Amino acid sequence: MSTATPQKFEFQAEIKQLLDIVIHSLYTEKEIFIRELVSNASDALEKIRHTQITEKDIADDQLTLEINVTTDDKAKTITIVDSGIGMTRAELIENLGTIAHSGSKQFLKALGEGGAKNSNLIGQFGVGFYSAFMVAKGVKVYSRSWKKSEPAHVWTSDGSGSYEIEEVADQTRGSRIVIELKDDCGDYADEHKVKEILERYSAFVSFPINLNGKHVNTVQALWLRSKNEIKDEEYTEFYKFQAHAFDEPRLRLHFSADAPLAINALLFLPKENTEKMGFARTEPSVSLYCRKVMIDAKPKDLLPEWLRFLKGVVDSEDLPLNISRETMQDRALIEKLNKVITKRFLKFLEEEAKNHADAYTEFYQEFGIFLKEGAAMDFAHKDQITKLLRFESSLTEKGKATSFADYVTRMGADQKEIYYLVGPNRAAIESGPYLEAFKARNLEVLFCYEAVDEYVMGNVREFDGKKLVGADHSDVKLTDLPKAEGSLGEEDTKKLTSWLKETLGDRVTEVKASDRLVDSPALALNADKFMTPQMRRMMKAMNKEGADSPTRVTLEINPRSAVMKRLFETHSAAPEKAKLVAEQILDNALISAGLLDDPTSMVARLYKLLETV
Repeated sequence: MSTATPQKFEFQAEIKQLLDIVIHSLYTEKEIFIRELVSNASDALEKIRHTQITEKDIADDQLTLEINVTTDDKAKTITIVDSGIGMTRAELIENLGTIAHSGSKQFLKALGEGGAKNSNLIGQFGVGFYSAFMVAKGVKVYSRSWKKSEPAHVWTSDGSGSYEIEEVADQTRGSRIVIELKDDCGDYADEHKVKEILERYSAFVSFPINLNGKHVNTVQALWLRSKNEIKDEEYTEFYKFQAHAFDEPRLRLHFSADAPLAINALLFLPKENTEKMGFARTEPSVSLYCRKVMIDAKPKDLLPEWLRFLKGVVDSEDLPLNISRETMQDRALIEKLNKVITKRFLKFLEEEAKNHADAYTEFYQEFGIFLKEGAAMDFAHKDQITKLLRFESSLTEKGKATSFADYVTRMGADQKEIYYLVGPNRAAIESGPYLEAFKARNLEVLFCYEAVDEYVMGNVREFDGKKLVGADHSDVKLTDLPKAEGSLGEEDTKKLTSWLKETLGDRVTEVKASDRLVDSPALALNADKFMTPQMRRMMKAMNKEGADSPTRVTLEINPRSAVMKRLFETHSAAPEKAKLVAEQILDNALISAGLLDDPTSMVARLYKLLETV
């Protein structure tokens, strides 16, 4: 009930300009007004909590410190009430009728400069309140100061150019903001919509938030609490709430840092890799907070793209925000956050791999593809990520993986390179011809089963000063083995390789005796080390030019093989049959190399050969 005549005030021209900016262009989403008003209410409660420590004579000192939001879908209103510090008449004029203490001209100048020189424009100018006018026909702010001698007042405006202040009775300490919604914004009086907005942006505000009498923010901001105080069940509950998940987290990382930035982070690794299960590309799910208020649910560049499988929260008090809290101003600061969090997470994985090898292996089997993406694409963290990669090898049991670091410890003094082979599975690699030479020399070879592996190896390039080399590359040089008995003589071998080159023509760039083969008759080495079988398949899938160019290979033959010795005898005695055999040997080698694109002619040839049996 009013106890005095309302006093009318005109907004200054600059204030009208400010309101126009706030209402029409400052915020991208109208729903942000709820976050802003709740954040202001939280600030007011924080102020009264400190005042209660320093002052004794406080109005309504028995009030519970909380925020109450009420919706009325019939009257199309939303009301936000706090029991905080409250405002006097002078403070209402100062805080709501002007642009805080800094003046409208300075504020508008800061806007014109993009806010780049201001650490926190909201804090400096108190602009968040004006976001209410995006949705309001009219706004009433009832407020009573904590000072017992000060009466309560109501501040009223429709945002069009003026406001009124009037003394009122029956108002307890704090503020009550009543918003009469515009006709096209009536859905903000819907309880379900408001609940969803509160849970998204204000779930971790320090004080209870009640919506139409029901407590909304029931989950605590665990990332700000000490790890020693938190139970596993609390972490799991938080993970399910924040990530909208039904499973339990596989691993978690909870840490804080003071330098170079003040960071509190709580990160979770899910149980399952949904991309591996065939679902769409995972969206980044680590939310960015500033003082427990969500700034961005999916901030771009907060973490590198390959860490998109992580869930959780990062909170930093050091964030300079733009005027609407919606966009980060300082890209350099985001990059610094990115580096700090990424390095800390990689260190965490290193510790897991060292101290909980079995758990790390399970994680890697599910999420290793992301680490490979990081090793190939993230130059800043490549070395650290590469240490975390795991592969089976010719010296490990099936299903057991090894690291580059472990591989290096097993290398002989003369070995300068780390060898790898790409194939669909272990059986295919072990049964192929490319492993023979390395087994005979007791050289370990890493087994790569995923299509991306060759691309990863090509980008990683080296580890601990040792080059990564495909064991099937034509330029691999190996030490000589003792000559086996029963081999074709040197002169006969030269005759056979010359005849094969002439017979196979442009399908091969060269035919030569192999120092790699032990049992297999022949193998094909890709003459173009840049156009690997995997790269060719990738280019075909992308319809890239050059994907269908003829495959040219170096054919290496084994002079000790019974097949080759028989072919040497046949090439002069039955040249037509020998030609069919030579072409079949090449196609067999191409199949082993993954280089045979079209088997049609090979099938026809096989039938011809069968006719001669």
